[in-house]
Amino acid sequence: MDNVTLHVRFANDGTVAEISERPVGLTPQQWFDKLSEAIGMKAYQTFAGGRGVFKAARDQIDALKIAAVS
Repeated sequence: MDNVTLHVRFANDGTVAEISERPVGLTPQQWFDKLSEAIGMKAYQTFAGGRGVFKAARDQIDALKIAAVS
């Protein structure tokens, strides 16, 4: 099983400014919220400087991306 790391960058106001592998049609914040709900914050790691990462299985991320555009 392949794992993937999705990088997140936050704006100064705490909203999500950029996030990896975002499906077309979703804002960065919407994709972050979907990931948080689906894979949980246990898969998220916060870094300094308004950054963080989600670490999850590739098949799980791919399934979420497909569901998000359906």
